[in-house]
Amino acid sequence: MRRKFAFLLLTAFSLASLPVFPATASPDKKITVMSRNIYLGADVGVAMKLLPNFPAAAQFMWDQVRATDFTKRAPKLAAEFAAAKPDVIGIQEATIWYCKKDLWSGKVEVFNFLNTLVSETKKTGVGYSLARASSDDRKTTFNPGYSIAAIPYLTKVIDPATFQPIFKQNSASCGFTIGDALLVRDDRLKDVVAIGTSEYDATYSIIPALMTIYRGYSWLDLKNDNTRVRIVTTHLESIWDKDKVPNSVLQAKQLIKDLESTNLPLVVMGDFNADPRDPRSADAPNPGDQPVVGKACPKASDHGCNPYWLMRDAGFVNVSPDENDPKNFSWGATALLNGPDPLRAAEAMKMGNDFGFTDRLDYIFTKNFGVRISSEMVGNTWPTGISIWDCKTEKCFATDHAGIVAAIELPAISNANGEFKPLPSHARSPFGIWHLILVLAVTVMIWRFAHSRRAR
Repeated sequence: MRRKFAFLLLTAFSLASLPVFPATASPDKKITVMSRNIYLGADVGVAMKLLPNFPAAAQFMWDQVRATDFTKRAPKLAAEFAAAKPDVIGIQEATIWYCKKDLWSGKVEVFNFLNTLVSETKKTGVGYSLARASSDDRKTTFNPGYSIAAIPYLTKVIDPATFQPIFKQNSASCGFTIGDALLVRDDRLKDVVAIGTSEYDATYSIIPALMTIYRGYSWLDLKNDNTRVRIVTTHLESIWDKDKVPNSVLQAKQLIKDLESTNLPLVVMGDFNADPRDPRSADAPNPGDQPVVGKACPKASDHGCNPYWLMRDAGFVNVSPDENDPKNFSWGATALLNGPDPLRAAEAMKMGNDFGFTDRLDYIFTKNFGVRISSEMVGNTWPTGISIWDCKTEKCFATDHAGIVAAIELPAISNANGEFKPLPSHARSPFGIWHLILVLAVTVMIWRFAHSRRAR
């Protein structure tokens, strides 16, 4: 009898001590978000190595953009969205490619990834739209980042199939604008109560004024039942210089400072370009060329030199899948998306990732709340998966990053009708001396080039 009683007592205690999973949270008490870097379509790093041969760099990028055809990738991404049905999607590398017929003509949009993607979502039955301000339809959550200008002669590319219907000629001068955006499921658009965008002060200049990489973030406030939640998407700088603090670190510090006065439930997601192992020691595997230790950051995994750790140390909780599990690495496809990068695949296998992903760069963080109901990586398998598409005779990833989906339980508070301070709106640096120098230099280069052609 005593044994039976003891057994029953032990059983009762065991049941009482089991964790209570929040998966049973009512639909109106949770929010589901997704972070997706949709890839601009070309390897900027390789193109940069071709400079100062601008036409060669431009042609290289254009050929890759055509090969990684976003019109084929967008339906696959839309199907991915429809399957997960997130309330809000943070988009990085929302790219607009535009071209000019000649020096005197205006630029024409040739590819607009965001518009194409939004259009494809409508066909799935689970439509998404770019969040807009109710007071001014022109104000949206698309935040243009850096641009490469379409400069006649310098960024000329040849593509008769594309340009003959548009310009009645075989070539055009092309450039692009890349940025971040927040898409909201159409049935939740009515719940968007505030939006905004902002710039980071820290920029990376490849060529001053002509090629300066701007980064920033987009944000919105979403009313969810009696709760108001603030959602942010960002894309921190990927380029870093040896022996210097990476710009991504400076940008993360500004983001944290901008958010520190927000007492709303916060969701911050995006491509942070930071693996928990960064900066890497000199002998550590680093096939993705992530930051390494140096004079400014002498310690491996230095929390002060790593955006991931900066966010964590500032009180943000990672609600996306375990960042230390190699199966959850989020970056590593080829520039042409046709499978794992062969230069990284072997190292990825050693690390424990079967699909060539060698680094974890993408996250979903929360603050002021953060009970994760569920989370998963998406688009991180090959050659099968919902977002895999047929590129010629091969199977291709939809982007060079994996995506993340997280369902998060909202706090039981009533704050939806309160007054809340918007996030700071940092503006880009004003027109300066470098812009004047650039205009003069480009004018001289174009004149000399045109004059030499006439002389021939």
